Amino acid sequence: MASLFAQTSRCVGHRRPLLVSIKSPLQKAPTLRVPFILFTNGGGYTEEKKSLELSELLKIKLSSDQVFLSHTSFKELASCYRDKRTLAVGKGEPAQVLRHYGFMNVVAMDDYVCEFESIDPLEQYKPWSRAGSATLAGRESQDVQAVFIVSDPVDWGRDIQVVSDVLNGGGNPLKVGGKAPPLYFAADDLIYQSAFPVVRYGMGAFRIALESVYTRLTGMPMVYTSFGKPKPATYKLVRKELEKLAGSVDPLQTIYMVGDNPATDIRGAKEAGKPWFSILVRTGCFRGINNDEEFPADEVVDNIVEAVDFILKREGLD
Repeated sequence: MASLFAQTSRCVGHRRPLLVSIKSPLQKAPTLRVPFILFTNGGGYTEEKKSLELSELLKIKLSSDQVFLSHTSFKELASCYRDKRTLAVGKGEPAQVLRHYGFMNVVAMDDYVCEFESIDPLEQYKPWSRAGSATLAGRESQDVQAVFIVSDPVDWGRDIQVVSDVLNGGGNPLKVGGKAPPLYFAADDLIYQSAFPVVRYGMGAFRIALESVYTRLTGMPMVYTSFGKPKPATYKLVRKELEKLAGSVDPLQTIYMVGDNPATDIRGAKEAGKPWFSILVRTGCFRGINNDEEFPADEVVDNIVEAVDFILKREGLD
């Protein structure tokens, strides 16, 4: 049996024409009994919420098990940090995501900065900020036991400052020195394609900026763990989920990875090895005529429709 692992846009609302174009080929999958998962290095919301959004957009019924977000891998860490205080950083609802996974003592960055008066020196110039009206400042704050960058941070300046403070203070931004708490990134992609014609910076760019500041400040390397594409652990988890969806005791013969970013989608599939088969589409980061030189895919097509047609023909299902 074969399965399909398709990359989707990080900015669903901004790339509706592209996503709607995969509606027809994905509708073929259930009737042909081909299990598939939609995956993005984006996130910030639970898999349940994202599956409802995609179901409405694509007019097909998707379960939460068919949506794999970059931070889905954090589920594996829930038992380690169940009752430990963790700091959730990023757009959307990062704290709610971690609570959904089983983290019981989570604080979002927007709430955390309210516990420390003047921790953000530029707060007064940010009309969207609510830290200035906080009532928590002055109270004793629990030390942070781990920092999770769940989704792309919005306020880079503030978040780099505060995360550096937490790491350098051993979990307490009011201190200097001490063992830095573990730091986790849901993804580490440098660039991604949005509605803007030129690629945008991803979570990997934020990681580089944070690491540069932290290392310059402390003289020590920043220790961290990252997930998402192209990490082997992510592809291992996705394969596990696809096998559950397949509902067969026999191992999957082929898993097709369809993506538009050679450095993440294709690289990850190639490094994962068999049974992965990579298909590069010209609808995002990659727009080349031929194959990518650094991370060549097993097949190159123009779009997701052609990719699915290729898969069905290769599997004798057309």
